[in-house]
Amino acid sequence: MRSPDGGPEVPAKVFLAVRDLAKSFGRLGLFRGVSFELSPGEALVVTGRNGSGKSTLVRILCGLLRPTRGSVEYRVGERLVPGRDVKRLVGLVSPDLVLYEELTLLENLRFFARVRGLRRSDRELQTLLTQVGLESEGARRAGTLSTGMRQRLRFAYALLHEPPVLLLDEPTANLDDAGVAMARACMARQRAQGILVVATNNREELELGDKILRLGG
Repeated sequence: MRSPDGGPEVPAKVFLAVRDLAKSFGRLGLFRGVSFELSPGEALVVTGRNGSGKSTLVRILCGLLRPTRGSVEYRVGERLVPGRDVKRLVGLVSPDLVLYEELTLLENLRFFARVRGLRRSDRELQTLLTQVGLESEGARRAGTLSTGMRQRLRFAYALLHEPPVLLLDEPTANLDDAGVAMARACMARQRAQGILVVATNNREELELGDKILRLGG
């Protein structure tokens, strides 16, 4: 993981512990009693019927939603990470990630980097676009992208800060075969060096998990 100011890479052994997690919206209970632990080099696949709470769980793990009950703890070594700092550890690929359609792909990444407090050169951003298969599209406006190309750009955004924890919600949705290969390569790299959480109903992606969490019975 790189330092927040864009400096040299610093080692970060991040651990995730989820204990007795539950989430309800009014009288609607999505899940309860969810507990697991993940260490660097481990992957969790979250699966379950539509409406079972897969996306909600991912949003809780990245700090966008609060659980009704239970806890989510990130530790760097023995140090507990405060909730306000969790966003520095996680990268998120989600269908509801908003892109700025009037900006080019490079401009989107420049903006997202500034929001994260990162220093990234255009050369580094171009390398990232190449990694997700958008190497010739940097000057293209995001509003003209196909759904599959938008998904590729979401991967680029998630990987901007080389996160030790990568959270993916339906990561191969709308991707063609080449896009699926790109996503699988990103997941394999993450699994080798950090923590990977994938929410999916794709049977082939179940094989990615060292651990499987099934929601909704």
